[in-house]
Amino acid sequence: MRTQYYTATTIDGYIADENNSLDWLFEADDGGEANPFGDFFAGVGAFAMGATTYEWVLAHENAVEEPEKWLSPYGDTPAWIFTHRELPRIPGANLHFVRGDVAPVHRAMTAAAGEKNVWLVGGGELVGSFADAGLLDELILGVAPAMLGAGAPLLPRRLTSRRLSLTSVSQLGQFANLRYAVRPPA
Repeated sequence: MRTQYYTATTIDGYIADENNSLDWLFEADDGGEANPFGDFFAGVGAFAMGATTYEWVLAHENAVEEPEKWLSPYGDTPAWIFTHRELPRIPGANLHFVRGDVAPVHRAMTAAAGEKNVWLVGGGELVGSFADAGLLDELILGVAPAMLGAGAPLLPRRLTSRRLSLTSVSQLGQFANLRYAVRPPA
């Protein structure tokens, strides 16, 4: 079981623009190749995201009124939403709204995941909290052919090669797919 941050990023290291838009991502050409997300998610037993990411899903997928847009890709896989405010629930989704220290939440997530992996969807600050606590095992990055110059950073933390080891590189259309093992802080 691993805790993985699987996300798309721009060449200059942003996961969303300054308006939390992902338009840059949908412009990128995947070469018509099969999207690897289905295979990845088959190995996920629990996942977490921050409030901004959850709100993006609500707004862009209209998931409260059309819950199948959440349930179709994620089914009943439990999701933990880190937030400091009240957020709408998606009917039928297995959601846990939490706040505070990531360590006890990670324990609950790993218990729920069983033999499967834990996926950290984003954002970068939330994932950074897991990295700070030594609870991030792997980065899986789809690097898109785009540069934004500003926006939400991939991981607003200093992680050097002492903590990161490149484990694989592949190409999917115009995307460079990179995998890094992450060591705990010293």
